[in-house]
Amino acid sequence: MNTTLQARAAYTAESGAINTPRATEYRAFARITHRLKSAVANGRDMPALAAAIHDNRRLWTILAADVAQPANPLPVALRAQLVSLAEFTRIHSGKVLREGASPDPLIEVNIAVMRGLAGTGGTT
Repeated sequence: MNTTLQARAAYTAESGAINTPRATEYRAFARITHRLKSAVANGRDMPALAAAIHDNRRLWTILAADVAQPANPLPVALRAQLVSLAEFTRIHSGKVLREGASPDPLIEVNIAVMRGLAGTGGTT
């Protein structure tokens, strides 16, 4: 499955799933985070890691654009934090691809966001 289809699938309704915007965002983060973890677990499979990082950047870009909208209902402080995380993701992704930095911080940020989306705070 190519990355465009994977990205589209991340936002496609699953049968039997509750399709709230929050649940859709959670599933998108979960899928990409799983791909990042799998690429690392497979001996840093660079083609898979690069594709997952690309999709992760796209997800964060979409999220940052959404929270930058004046009509976004999230609190301003949270919106600013999400934009900062999007910028961190962009910068660190480049370091992973160019310098061989660890992708673990990207995974950790995604997991933290997933915890927030799930409302669990401490666990996913």
